[in-house]
Amino acid sequence: MEQVGTDHGGITFSKVRKEYPDGTVAVGDLDLVVNPGEILCLVGPSGCGKSTTLRMVNRLIEPTSGSITVDGQDVMAAQAVELRRSIGYVIQHVGLFPHKTVAQNVATVPQLVKWPKERIGARVDELLTLVGLEPELYGPRFPHELSGGQRQRVGVARALAVEPPVMLMDEPFGAVDPQGRRRLQREFMDLQRQLGLTVMMVTHDMREAVLMADRIAVLSTGGVLEQLASPEEIVDNPANDFVADFLADFDGLARNA
Repeated sequence: MEQVGTDHGGITFSKVRKEYPDGTVAVGDLDLVVNPGEILCLVGPSGCGKSTTLRMVNRLIEPTSGSITVDGQDVMAAQAVELRRSIGYVIQHVGLFPHKTVAQNVATVPQLVKWPKERIGARVDELLTLVGLEPELYGPRFPHELSGGQRQRVGVARALAVEPPVMLMDEPFGAVDPQGRRRLQREFMDLQRQLGLTVMMVTHDMREAVLMADRIAVLSTGGVLEQLASPEEIVDNPANDFVADFLADFDGLARNA
């Protein structure tokens, strides 16, 4: 994928493990690198550790052992709250504050990190324009006045507010109707190319991964990495029976972005 002047860092997992007190291993000794400026999708069956892997990056879930670096910095060396403010995070149901306007939602993190008022206003206008929402029209609206796709755009704008080095996305388009989802997928891909964003994304939909990802990581139960490759390589040459069986649930996979 062509990248436009990216200066963003990547994400590196080194022997990362998440084991719960009852002995359940959600992710076991994972080695994985998300390259700067790429979209890497995590796929696999339910309960394979996709979301756990993602949430260990911003320490919504604390790893048991191993190390994770973002833009070269060990996430465990940072204060958790500051770390989360510095990493973009987009989830399926957006999580906008219902009592705040669109503009106020997008301004949330810049206000928390004490940006000047004028800088915040300019950044909100810039981001709403970037995600295709006219600031004068949509900035004063409340989330309940928006469509699902519009709310998701606001969620992306909010996640980009302080120019994070990486963006984490957990089923970001899952709550949007199929037609709107495909449009949002393509719009986000254009935005990602434009900004050179490093994106780690969880999806249950292999078709979405094939469309959007530069590389796909296929996980099995326990967060075991079964294959890490381009969409074309995974579709054409599954690494093992597990990957082949997982792909069999999705007929007619093809990348035509």
